Amino acid sequence: MGYWFEDPTLKALAPLALSSSIRGLTTIFNTPKIYAGFNVLPEGPVIGPTTLDALDSRCPQKRAFIVSDEFNEPSAKKAARFLESGGFATQIWAQVQPEAPIENVQECAAEINKFEPDMIMAVGGGSVMDLSKGAWISYERPDLVDLGMISPLDKLNLRQKAMLVAVPTTAGTGSESTGAAVFHDTSIGRKIPVAHDELVPDVAILSPEFTISMPPALTAGTGLDVLAHAMDAAIAPSGNDYTDPLALRAIEMVFDWLPRAYKNGNDREARFKMIMAANIAGIAFGMSGCHLTHSFGHSLGSVYEMHHGLCVGFFIPQSFQFCAKVTDKHLAICKSLDIPAPTAQEGLNNLLAKVREFLTSLNVPLALKDFGISKADFEGKLPKLVEYAYGDISCYLSPRPITAAQCEKVMRYAYEGQDIDF
Repeated sequence: MGYWFEDPTLKALAPLALSSSIRGLTTIFNTPKIYAGFNVLPEGPVIGPTTLDALDSRCPQKRAFIVSDEFNEPSAKKAARFLESGGFATQIWAQVQPEAPIENVQECAAEINKFEPDMIMAVGGGSVMDLSKGAWISYERPDLVDLGMISPLDKLNLRQKAMLVAVPTTAGTGSESTGAAVFHDTSIGRKIPVAHDELVPDVAILSPEFTISMPPALTAGTGLDVLAHAMDAAIAPSGNDYTDPLALRAIEMVFDWLPRAYKNGNDREARFKMIMAANIAGIAFGMSGCHLTHSFGHSLGSVYEMHHGLCVGFFIPQSFQFCAKVTDKHLAICKSLDIPAPTAQEGLNNLLAKVREFLTSLNVPLALKDFGISKADFEGKLPKLVEYAYGDISCYLSPRPITAAQCEKVMRYAYEGQDIDF
C-alpha cells in the first residue's frame, strides 16, 4: 500500500516548494477565528458578542455533531450545553481511540452521515482533533476512500456540508489551528500524516479550563509537543516574517509557563498561557512545517507506542545539532531566551544545555536506553525505526537533507545519548 508522502515526485518538490524563493511568490497566512479565555463557552447571560456569533450564521440547520473521547466527554457535554443554549441540536460521539486509528475515523464518519450536521466540533486532544478532520473529509467527500492518499496538492472542496470547530483540551498539538492530522494505520503500525490547507478549522475555541484536569506526565508531554513545533518552525527554511516571531514567542512561553503548569495543574494562569502557546506554535509550524524532530518522533512513537509529544521533544537536541551544519537560525532563539552566543557553535551548545536541563526537570530521559529500551530490542527494531523516520514527510522538510544511513546513525547516537557530531 502506498501513501501520498511516498510519491517520489512530491518528495522532490516539497523542499523546493517550501523554500523562501518559491514561497515568496505567494505567502498564505491561514488561521481560524480564535476565541480564547475562561469565558469562551458561557452558560449564563453575556453582554456583547459571544462565541456563538461565529457559529450561528454559518450553520443554518443548527445541527452540531460533537466528537470526543471518554475522558473528555464532560467537556463535550459543556460544549453541547453552550450550543443548545443557542438553539443547536447536538449529538455527542465520545468514542475516539488514542492515536486516531483509521478504522475509528471510519466509524465516526458513519455516525456523522446519519446525523447530517452542518457543524462538526472536536472537543479533546490531538487524537480527537485529528480524527475529526479525517471523519469530516469522509463526510464531505465520500469518494475519497483512502485518507493516506490525500495530497496537499489535491483540491478537496470541503465545507459544502459542514464547518469544522476545534476545542482543544490539551495544550500541545496546536491542531486547532493547522491543516495537519496524523492517523494510525493499525494494519502495519504506522503513523500516517496528512497536511492540507483546507483542513484548518474554521473556528478555534481555547478554554484553559478544559486543560486543568491534565496530569503532570501529560502536561509535560503535550508541552514538549509545543516546544518541538515552535523550535522546528524557528529554524525551518520555509519560515517567514509571519511565522518566525510566533515561533519565538511560543518558545519563550513554554520555558516560562510549562514548569508552573507541570508542578501545579491548578495554576490557572499557567494553563491559560500554555494553551495560548500551543495555539501560537500551531499557527507557526502549520505554515512553516516541522522537520526532523517529527520524522524521528513519529517513528519512535509508532514503533514503541510512546506519547507523541514526549517523542518529538526528546529529539530536539539531535535535530538541532544535525541542522546546525547548514543554518545558524538557532541564534534567534538564543537572543529570544537571553542565552549567550559569542559564536554560532557556542550559542548552540548553550541553547541545547538549556533544553536538556528543561527535559530533565520534566523527568524526560536524555537517552533512548533510559526509557527502558534494551539494546537487543533496539537493534531488532532499528530497521523499522529508520524506515519510518526516513519515509516521513517531515524528513524532507529538514534544513539539512538527510540520508537513510544518517537516520540510522542519529538513532544510534540517540540511544546512547551522544551528541550528533556528523
